Amino acid sequence: MLELVDLSKKFKQMYAVKNLNMFIEKGEIVGLLGPNGAGKSTAISMLSSLVEPTNGDGRFNNISILKRPAPLRKVIGMVPQEIALYNDLTAEENLRFFGRIYRLKGNVLKKKIDEILELIGLADRRKDVVEKYSGGMKRRLNIGVALLHDPEVIIMDEPTVGIDPQSRNYILETVKRLNAEKQMTVLYTSHYMEEVEFLCDRIYIMDKGNLIASGTKDEIKRILSAEKTISIKAERLNFLCHHYGYFFFFRNHTINYRILF
Repeated sequence: MLELVDLSKKFKQMYAVKNLNMFIEKGEIVGLLGPNGAGKSTAISMLSSLVEPTNGDGRFNNISILKRPAPLRKVIGMVPQEIALYNDLTAEENLRFFGRIYRLKGNVLKKKIDEILELIGLADRRKDVVEKYSGGMKRRLNIGVALLHDPEVIIMDEPTVGIDPQSRNYILETVKRLNAEKQMTVLYTSHYMEEVEFLCDRIYIMDKGNLIASGTKDEIKRILSAEKTISIKAERLNFLCHHYGYFFFFRNHTINYRILF
């Protein structure tokens, strides 16, 4: 469905992304994992036709994204890393504004706004201005905007950064639900190992602009198990650990987790 072929982006003398090759099948949840500065955001900006690559190309249903971006743009939803909402508008007003950009109107738009607010759990806060929302609520509304036009593909750029554990879990469960019920194809970027393991069918790992590993969850685990590891047993509530540029989030139960050393 989606394919990147030798995709590169160079800024002055530095490659943000170099010779990236990846594919996404219809109905998959694919994870793009890496620390800050790995090139994830640049890669998805090229994939979504927002940034022109220095070299290479992307293909959507065998159509060049570089030469003909319109077919992909009609069916893609983008959840940016930064919140892209109007703080002085209510949730309902934000959805109405962006819905009109998607050329939705009348009863179709009204019905879709109601549906989205229920999906993201903000139906009872629809009349509140976004400025009064918590970080997690803003993140959920940010996702809702990207879903207004029923996209076939949704790209989510670190949608859980800086939010509380409850909102984070709600977002992860919502992504799972969208994939299961609507067969929505998802590209999910993160630097949380636990998130991509929970969500994704296949995983790509980037670092310093390069693809350093790819495969299914089991294949990635076999790669990691071949390295030296530290085993951590966590019994604390919502314990967050940072290690070598990656974040590992432990929930409210006892688990064992291996970390690449």
